[in-house]
Amino acid sequence: MNTLTISKIEIAAMTDKDVEDLATRLEQDNYSNAFEGLNDWHLLRAIAFQRPDMVESYIYLLDLEAYDEA
Repeated sequence: MNTLTISKIEIAAMTDKDVEDLATRLEQDNYSNAFEGLNDWHLLRAIAFQRPDMVESYIYLLDLEAYDEA
C-alpha cells in the first residue's frame, strides 16, 4: 500500500488488525530504509486525523505535541 496516495476510502476500509500491524511495525522500527518507516508514520498520522478512535492506543507513536505559537 503506497501511503503517499492513500485515500479516505482506503483508510475507511482499514480494520483494527491493519492498524495494530502498522503500529507493531513502527514499534519494532526494523525497516530496511528510513523511508519505509516514514511512510508508515504518515499512514498512522492520516488514520489519526480521519479515524482517531482507531489510533487511541498508538497515539504515542506519532509524538504529537501541542505547540504554543502565541
